[in-house]
Amino acid sequence: MIRFAEEKDIDILCENDKHVDRQEMLNLIGLKRVYIMEDSGKFIGWLRYNLFWDHIPFMNMICLNDDSRGKGYGRQFVEFWEDEMRKLGYTKVMTSTASDEFAQHFYIKLGYSTIGGFIPFGAKFEMMLAKKL
Repeated sequence: MIRFAEEKDIDILCENDKHVDRQEMLNLIGLKRVYIMEDSGKFIGWLRYNLFWDHIPFMNMICLNDDSRGKGYGRQFVEFWEDEMRKLGYTKVMTSTASDEFAQHFYIKLGYSTIGGFIPFGAKFEMMLAKKL
């Protein structure tokens, strides 16, 4: 089951997602930009997004619990998000991943194309990916 995150989810989200602080997570929840995936009531993972250049949905984070990986949940999560973005009238979406992460292959399988990248301060090359919906 995939649903919008709610304020009641803040503790589990902040416990797992160290990239945004509590207040920003609450802001994103209020904007309905965080989704939760559950299986039989068990938290499996989350997806959150924002808008690149204020008008292109950009998936900032998708993360599944280790024991939930390799079971098709990631594909289901991304496809659900893409459908939601279509319903909102968007025609393209974006995401990124570090060049040394397996995620690049996952996104390419889902129809994303590499459109460039950059090197964040002291980090690995970050690949930018996009997909027309």
